[in-house]
Amino acid sequence: MSRFNYDDMRDYVLDEDAERHLVETQSECTFIWSNREGWPLGVIMSYVWRDGAFWLSASSQRKRVHAVIRDPRVAICVSSIGTDVGAMRTVTYKGTCDVLEDAETKRWFLPALAERYWPDDRETVERVVRLNDTPNRRVLKVTPTQRIAFDGAKMAEATMAAMARGEL
Repeated sequence: MSRFNYDDMRDYVLDEDAERHLVETQSECTFIWSNREGWPLGVIMSYVWRDGAFWLSASSQRKRVHAVIRDPRVAICVSSIGTDVGAMRTVTYKGTCDVLEDAETKRWFLPALAERYWPDDRETVERVVRLNDTPNRRVLKVTPTQRIAFDGAKMAEATMAAMARGEL
């Protein structure tokens, strides 16, 4: 009898429906890029999931904006922590980042981002939009090209079953 362990994680992949629920429910991600020397850096950022892409915002004065203009290869990590999604669920995406500054994109994106936090407070949404609608504001569109998804609920269930079988 083989001993139960966590070496093979293939059975703990997050299903597509659970993944969709996670990225639509969560409002923050870790946005990761590389600096000029090739070192990975990351910050927590708010996002909107729309049309198969992550949409984020930063001032053009932020180093990450210049970095992704130079090298658009990025990663985004989303976790279920702080949501009602349940057990530890995560998904990491490798993708490419476009830096947008057009008025049309800002017109839909800035209210959509503010509404994630204040869905029932139109006045606050309008204030936040005004605060962020500056000439230096950029919208970062991250289009995923690969994913790594983990479902901690599946892992917990398998662990409990292994314990019941006496394998742990």
